[in-house]
Amino acid sequence: MPEKPLISIVDDDESVREATTGLMRSLGFAAQAYASAEQFLASDQVAGTACLIVDVNMPGTTGLELYSRLAALGQSIPTIVITAYPDESTRARALNAGIVCYLCKPFGEAELRACICSALARERRDDSSP
Repeated sequence: MPEKPLISIVDDDESVREATTGLMRSLGFAAQAYASAEQFLASDQVAGTACLIVDVNMPGTTGLELYSRLAALGQSIPTIVITAYPDESTRARALNAGIVCYLCKPFGEAELRACICSALARERRDDSSP
């Protein structure tokens, strides 16, 4: 039986982390939550993460900065950005940088599930590239 894809959630809001982690597990994914970008980067799960769900506005390293740092390290993890403070210029910057989805809190389960499917499809395409 194949291993469940690991979804890593990085959000400084504990209630969002817990709710998103629970939702990912109920949808059949393995899920791991982190309170900050630094905590995620220090973990041993970076390379095994199939999809990253990250908050835009966090103390320290922001979600977009984390995405850029991972890319600079050669870790192209399909990423979904979530935010309680939608901003069109941030959205455009995120999507132009390669972010899979930009979701505004509160988002629905179907919306997030569609983004996860897109992210995992992107990961599979990247894995099969020569």
